[in-house]
Order: sequence, then structure tokens, then C-alpha cells
Amino acid sequence: MSIRLIGIDYKLRHEGIKEDDITREVSSKFDFKFEGTSESIVPAMPFYDDDFSIGLIVGPSGSGKSTLLKNFGDADQLEWEHDKAIVSHFDSAIDAQDRLTAVGLSSIPAWFRPHHILSTGEQYRANVARSLKDGAVIDEFTSVVDRSVAKSCSTALNRYIKAKGVKNVVFASCHYDIIEWLEPDWVFDTFTGEYLPRGSLRRPEIKLDLLPCGSEAWAMFRNHHYLSGDLNKSARHWLCVWGAVAVGFTSVLAMPSGTLVNAFRGHRTVVLPDYQGLGIGVRMSDAIGEIYVREGKRYFSKTTHPRMGEYRNKSDKWKATSKNMKKRGSSGANTMLGWEPRTVFSYSHEYKGE
Repeated sequence: MSIRLIGIDYKLRHEGIKEDDITREVSSKFDFKFEGTSESIVPAMPFYDDDFSIGLIVGPSGSGKSTLLKNFGDADQLEWEHDKAIVSHFDSAIDAQDRLTAVGLSSIPAWFRPHHILSTGEQYRANVARSLKDGAVIDEFTSVVDRSVAKSCSTALNRYIKAKGVKNVVFASCHYDIIEWLEPDWVFDTFTGEYLPRGSLRRPEIKLDLLPCGSEAWAMFRNHHYLSGDLNKSARHWLCVWGAVAVGFTSVLAMPSGTLVNAFRGHRTVVLPDYQGLGIGVRMSDAIGEIYVREGKRYFSKTTHPRMGEYRNKSDKWKATSKNMKKRGSSGANTMLGWEPRTVFSYSHEYKGE
């Protein structure tokens, strides 16, 4: 394995900039010499001369990030049709599902909205999702989104790129707080000239608290559930908190059955969009299952969400039931709400414990 330099330290000269009364007045006030040219410094960048999965160029604005990024390729110019859902802009349903969940955009209702009515954070994630491929270059990474979105998006991207074997994806960002969450193979800091090789960065631990709560907490989560915003009055509820911020909600119902004694099932599980992609939903579900198992009860859960379903298929903590990965009709509750009967693909598991 060898290291090569991308470029050398040099001044990038911009000529032909028009002078006018404003430039003359401002340059005079600050004793700054301006004669229609401007210069910026582009640093030399040490770089591993082999394949990698994720690279990150980081540094303050004006430090040469975008110029260095162009050595790896050109960013895609995306167009979104105003009368199409974002999910319709991918090669297939599976491709859309994989890519959108890869960037932490796991809110299924958002998948069926046009790009222009999404929130800024959702739009950004959708743009990144469509850009994912070998050799992709993504500038201004997380620059226009909330920092919680930046962290969750970085984590989900790392998971997707490594799992799918995507190669040579390079990001450029002015934010240093994403480094530990993106876990790139290498980082080059244009401000210090420091190069961090693979294996030197690890994602920080996320500590969550699961607190019993009342049904009033559901108000901030109901519009983000992918099936129904209704909540059963007899359900028991918990709020998931990260530090001082509420990030998730989950609830449980007793199972009225003549064959199952002392059994309960998951009712609603929602993670707010800004925190999707960090694995919070499946951890909440595990924690609730553990509570019931330790109380000597049985806990079951069904979901049509592919990410949660596949997690449970692979987890030693969950055992598939006879109805797992089978098609089923709409529930009676959904029919009562006036929804059209439909057939959906469902995952079904029982929590067995640590």
C-alpha cells in the first residue's frame, strides 16, 4: 500500500473579477489591495493509492475542500419531477427501499411525497440516496441539515456502503462532528493538513432512556407512523429519550387469546425522522421485549417495516412465528377506519430474551 499526493500546496488564482464603486470603497476601508483578482490556497492531500469505501475531506469554508473533491469525480446533477413521489425516482421498489433507508429516511409516508414538499433534512437525504454508487462524490455533506440529522444520516450511510460493498465514495464537509458517526476509512483536514488513516475513528456510544409515559406523548409522533395515527386506549406507553430530547415512542397491548396466556404484542413504534437511521427503533423494541420477558410474560410483535423485520430475522433475541414473512389482509381496525382491504407482507416474531 502506497501513499500519493493529490496536487501540491498552491494558490488558486481567480481573474477577471469586475471592480466597481463598492469593491473600491470596501477595499479602501480595510486597506485591502484588490485589482480584479482573488487567490485561495489549495493544500496538498496525502492519499492511499488503493480502494476504500468512504473518504472524507473536512475543513472550514474556503480551505480547498471542493477543489480537492473534484480530483475524485463530479457530483451528480439531480432532477426531481414535481408530480412524482420520491420513491418513483429509483430503479425499482427494492432499490428505493434500500437507498432511502440507507440515508436514514425511513419514514414511509415521506417516500410517497414529491421532493419539493419534503423538509430540508428529508430533501437532503433523498438527494444523497440517489447519488449513492461506486465513485460518488458528495459536496457540502450535512451542511444544510440539523446536527442530529447529520449524525443519523452519517451512521446509516456507513452501514449501507459497507454492507453493499460500495467503493470509493468521497464526502466533503465543513462539519467535524460527523467524523465519528460516518466512520470513514480516511479523513483529510484541509485546515491542519492532517491525514487520519483507516481504523483511527470509532462511533461514540448512544445512551437512551426508556420512560413510562401517558398517551399525550403520542401527539408528537402520530403523524410519523407508517400505518395509522390512532392509538388504542388500553395500550401501555413508553417514551425514548436521548439526553434531554424525546426521540422515540413505543406502546404495547395485551393479546386477547384463548391459546396464549399472559401474552402481549407491540402496538406502535415510532422514531422521529431526524433520528432515524441510528438503530433506535429496533433497540426500543428489544428493550420492551426484555421488560416483558423478565416479568415472566410473552411478547410478540408484527411489522411490515423491512428494516425492523430483517433485523429480527437475524437476531438471536427474536424467534420467527408461523406467520413470519407471509402475506396477510388488513386488520379489522383498519377496515373500521374506512381503509380499503389490502394484502401486505408481514414479519412476525416472539421475543425470547438475551
